[in-house]
Amino acid sequence: MRTSLTTQAPRDEGLIAALIGDGRALVKLVALVLMGSGAFAVFQASTGQFLPHDTAYLGLDAKQLCAFYGCRVVHFMIHDRVSFGGVLLAIAVMYLWLAQFPLKRREAWAWWALAISGVAGFLTFLSYLGYGYLDTWHGAATLVLAPLFAAALVRTRSLREERVRPAPIDLRSRYGRGRALLLGATFGMIAAGLTIMTVGMTTVFVPQDLEFMRASAENVRAINPRLLPLIAHDRAGFGGALLSCGLVMFIAVLYARPSRSLRQALAIAGVFGFSAAIGVHPAIGYLSMTHLGPAIAGCAIFGAGLVMIRVPAAGSE
Repeated sequence: MRTSLTTQAPRDEGLIAALIGDGRALVKLVALVLMGSGAFAVFQASTGQFLPHDTAYLGLDAKQLCAFYGCRVVHFMIHDRVSFGGVLLAIAVMYLWLAQFPLKRREAWAWWALAISGVAGFLTFLSYLGYGYLDTWHGAATLVLAPLFAAALVRTRSLREERVRPAPIDLRSRYGRGRALLLGATFGMIAAGLTIMTVGMTTVFVPQDLEFMRASAENVRAINPRLLPLIAHDRAGFGGALLSCGLVMFIAVLYARPSRSLRQALAIAGVFGFSAAIGVHPAIGYLSMTHLGPAIAGCAIFGAGLVMIRVPAAGSE
């Protein structure tokens, strides 16, 4: 009996190791969870309804809140949540690409891109503590995802073999100019993510937000004292996700070798992120160009960079 138990344990461990492999499967699983979360966030926000715990926290639902300021406060919250979902989808695409290509080639920079992006994203979770609100679904998802992500990092550490130096940016070549544009656009994402988080931790709104809602922060607080913490929580989530996305894209553009797969991953991630963040604005009537202008400019620069880094199909991944 004892012999049977002792032989079964190594077999189980061997089966688990075989399923996990070098850890890239765990990275892909993290990406799929993020993809599902992002798709759900976009879908749920597009219904115009709050999550059950949001309604329980506020003591009123979206329909009741729509009675104030022409429903513009609800629309503003929807715009943050749709944008958040789009960025999660973009991060998921980049993580899938990292696992499938540079990590498979054991390029050390890919592991660091995953680690820096993920740790930055999870650390922004701590900023919620200052807002007085943490939704249970977000908390539960993080409790599941964080150990899974940590396991993926530990398991893929052995893949940090090939040291790759970032290639110099040659502005004389079409590819070099495109790469420079992409680095500028992704750096802009990092700056925007940090800005949104800072605004959320301080004033919560920028002047254009208040102009759209036709209400002041005091007016919003007067509707319900718990409304500002809830909106600040959404802003933190979006800002943190945008920071994480900008970091993984920036590092990928800086270190990755020219390839068709890189361009495709960036293109798909960009479509998810920019279409959600920009497209939701006309849908809710938030058309301030001082607010939308930087995002549209970033999208244009990003798109131009993608066109310019096109590489021949022959010999590319």
